[in-house]
Amino acid sequence: MHNPHRIGTTELVVHPIGYGAMHLSIDQSRRPLPADSVRLIQHAVDELGVNFIDTADAYCIDDTETGHNERLIAEALRDAGRRQRVVVATKGGSIRPEGRWERNGRPEHLRAACERSLRALETEIIDLYQLHAPDPTVPIEESVGALRDLQREGKIKHIGVSNFSVPLLERAMREAEVASVQNQFSVINQRQEEAVLKFCEQKSITYIPWNPVGGRGKAAQLAEVSALLSEIAAAHNTTPHVVAIAWLLQLSPAMLPIPGTTKIKHLQQNMEAATLTLTAEEMKHLEEGHR
Repeated sequence: MHNPHRIGTTELVVHPIGYGAMHLSIDQSRRPLPADSVRLIQHAVDELGVNFIDTADAYCIDDTETGHNERLIAEALRDAGRRQRVVVATKGGSIRPEGRWERNGRPEHLRAACERSLRALETEIIDLYQLHAPDPTVPIEESVGALRDLQREGKIKHIGVSNFSVPLLERAMREAEVASVQNQFSVINQRQEEAVLKFCEQKSITYIPWNPVGGRGKAAQLAEVSALLSEIAAAHNTTPHVVAIAWLLQLSPAMLPIPGTTKIKHLQQNMEAATLTLTAEEMKHLEEGHR
């Protein structure tokens, strides 16, 4: 079993695997019924020990239902005892006009988004509030500065960023203490993120990999390593997805994977990665197999 994970240098200590709730809201054709989503979240917390849930105000179909995902989480965690056990991380800075993904890092937008998230999550303070993505039309200092001001006002406990390069991280850290970075990272695309991961390790920043098993639409790339993943999975009597998550956990102590699913069965399987130990040879093969 991997040790519990401390988020950055904060007081927040969580299970080594979190839950990414995006898929409960983002795709209307695959979206579960609200009651099923609530049941899945509660099962994760009560039965599997998950105590880190990642969401965003933009996890919705379009901007007519901003906060959909956050409201599901609030309903699932409404019981006081359950809510006290869980760290909830959300994001602001992305918008969904007519279902498109666009960025808005203006301070006034982030302030309004944070207030909406507080209401949607039914909380007085957000554990970890992340800038969803840098807005190329707004200096990063202004966006991160807005989060710093919200932190000083007691609206958020800790600040994170997402989809950031090392140079942007360095600029952000001059404005506020950054507890986490959430970028795409998996056995498929590890190479392009090595510099950011190394930086996080050096600065004691948590690295939250989104799409930790490659994500939808990555079948062609995944095929390059699928045979290797399947071979290793068979040796450990588990699934390729579990192996991919376990690989992330062993790759770096900075890692906090947040695999997402809409099925309790898959959720249970994903959590098995916390107890799976890959051999040094298996780790090496997976590192080299995608290249």
